[in-house]
Amino acid sequence: MTTQRMPALFLGHGSPMNVLEDNHYTQAWRHLGETLPRPKAIVVVSAHWFTKGTGVTAMETPKTIHDFGGFPQALYDTHYPAPGSPELAQQLVDLLAPVPVMQDKEAWGFDHGSWGVLIKMYPNADIPMVQLSIDSTKPAAWHFEMGRKLATLRDQGIMLIASGNVVHNLRTARWHGENTPYPWAESFNQYVKDNLTWLGPVAEHPLVNFLDHEGGSLSNPTPDHYLPLLYVLGAWDGKEPITLPVDGIEMGSLSMLSVQIG
Repeated sequence: MTTQRMPALFLGHGSPMNVLEDNHYTQAWRHLGETLPRPKAIVVVSAHWFTKGTGVTAMETPKTIHDFGGFPQALYDTHYPAPGSPELAQQLVDLLAPVPVMQDKEAWGFDHGSWGVLIKMYPNADIPMVQLSIDSTKPAAWHFEMGRKLATLRDQGIMLIASGNVVHNLRTARWHGENTPYPWAESFNQYVKDNLTWLGPVAEHPLVNFLDHEGGSLSNPTPDHYLPLLYVLGAWDGKEPITLPVDGIEMGSLSMLSVQIG
């Protein structure tokens, strides 16, 4: 019996309020959960676990992390009790070698970049899941290569989900009223879409060299929300279809673009 190859997803997660809201972004995530092949397990790469070195959650019952402030109590009362998988964590340690991967058995869990989208895709929280951290000390090409290593998991029934925002500048965000995207945000979001299927050496990939774009640094004052995309692009075989489950820019400078590989 052959295992169906799992898709790889990059989901623009946006505000934690999406957990409580029903909008066209959350509806798109829900639709993915209802229509994609059901994975045996999930590996999540979230912008919100940005570390020195690489870590993986390796506990049986990861906690739900509410890594935000100033939101309604209902958000803090929401939990996502998906089971962990120490076995999958060990598999990642072996797969990613010689990159050293620290097995975290108590400190982290599932932050809102991961559970905030998965609670819409798989509300029953019944699929084993581990979260892989993003090494803040490494260049963009390194993260793309990590995605290449993770690609083999897709043939084992394991889904790769990365979560961030390709435009993420909260300092320029229009918090009230006006929601028109800044021209630089719209331009960079389009640049990402235009280069998703680029083929060539990793070092020359336009999306690896995203800061070369005139709107790159303004769209990403820090790289944490952008880098998860590269894990998904690295997991592409160069032939599979690449589709956009949902797109949009909120608050002028927060891209909700989602990308599906396969």
